Parts: sequence; structure tokens; C-alpha cells
Amino acid sequence: MIARAYPERPQAVYFYATCLVDLFYPQAGLAGVQLLEREGVRVLFPQDQTCCGQPAYNSGYHEEAYAVAARQLALFPEDLPVVVPSASCAGMMRNHYPDLFRGRPEEREARALAGRVYELTEFLVHVLDVRLKDLGEPVSVTVHTSCSAWREMGVAQESKTLLGQLANVELRELERERECCGFGGTFAVKHAAISAAIVADKAAAVRSSGAAQLVSADCGCLMNIGGVLEREGSGPAVDHIASFLWERTRER
Repeated sequence: MIARAYPERPQAVYFYATCLVDLFYPQAGLAGVQLLEREGVRVLFPQDQTCCGQPAYNSGYHEEAYAVAARQLALFPEDLPVVVPSASCAGMMRNHYPDLFRGRPEEREARALAGRVYELTEFLVHVLDVRLKDLGEPVSVTVHTSCSAWREMGVAQESKTLLGQLANVELRELERERECCGFGGTFAVKHAAISAAIVADKAAAVRSSGAAQLVSADCGCLMNIGGVLEREGSGPAVDHIASFLWERTRER
């Protein structure tokens, strides 16, 4: 993967929350905004944002994905970074919008937007160069890194970099950490049995870590792994990296 050149610290950014944050993990979205604002960055939140179009795109419905994605382009008119608390959705916008819009009237606009998209932990580490002060009690944590973070966005280490700044957090490595959790968006619906087998292995690895807390930067993975742990009644608490960081570092 080609190393990316990062911009100077901006005065303002757009925040693209994603569907799963909006519907299931709103606290993660709020925490992401609060982490950015604490760094002195003004956060713009377009109220009309919806889906990035990834579910339709990954299922082969490119015309339907185009119709959804085209509505997002108009939401980010200023030349500002677009910060996304999900490598999956950020990957769709950065890496697949250029293909989705190729040959269409919005191609130039889509390519420009793609170049301004950043995953949240990537932005905190490489653009804002945040320095975190741990205000929480000692806790052991393990990290699940999504397939999109590993393979599309190249941001597999950024969550660990941020957690490594927290004096009272013991980071425990996750066995077979590069393996998928089995979610894969519509994959979990179309191939439920395979998905269930994959996530069972992932949940077992999480429990084996002995960590009290599981964090991830992708809500789809959290929902999948957390659902298994909850049904089985065992394993650590589950949280988005943004929520975890904010709660441990905010002044009370």
C-alpha cells in the first residue's frame, strides 16, 4: 500500500457518521465529534447524510449504489477533510467512489471527495497528532481490527497507537487478529452459517485474551462479535474506540 501524505492540521472538518453509528452506536459518533472538538477543530455535521452506498455496491447493485452515493457528494462542498468513524465506510468513499462514478457527470467531484476522506483513528494520529492523558482506572483491553482497516485503509495500527498513550490500559494481543469477524455487511445475511462459524472463532479468541474490554473502530464488527458474546453471556465489554478513548480522557 502506498504511503499517504497527510495535510496540515485543519481548522474544520466534516464528520460522516455512518448508518451503523446513527442507528446503533450514536455514542460513538458523539465521542468522535468530542475528540475532534477538544483538539480545537470545528466539526461540521451535514444533517442530510445517509448511507455511503456500500451495501448495494458490494452486492453488485452499482446503479442503486450510485443513486445513494450521489446524494452524499453535495453534503461536503468545502475543501475540508471528511472524517469517518469506520474504515469500512471510509474505504468505500476513498477507494471505490472513483470507480463507482467513473464516466459519470460527478466523477471529478467524487474523486476530489475521495482524496479528502480519513478514518477517525487515522486522522487523530497522523493529522492531529493527539496526545491523550488517561484518567481512568486500570483495565485490560484487546483490539479487533476490521478487514477494511487492514486491507483497504491501511490503518491497522492506529487504534493501538492511541491506546498505547493511556497509562492505565494494558493492551492484550488478540490471537489471529488479522482474521475476519464474519460480518462483512450483507455477507452475514447471505451466508449466515459461514458467518456464524467465523464469528464464533473470533469470539473465542476475544475471550481467550482475558481482556476486560474489547474495542474496535468499526461498528459492524462490534455488533457481530458483541452479539455473540452477549448471547453466550461471557467475555469482555464491547465498545467503539472513540467512545472508549473519550470516556477515559474527558475531564469530569
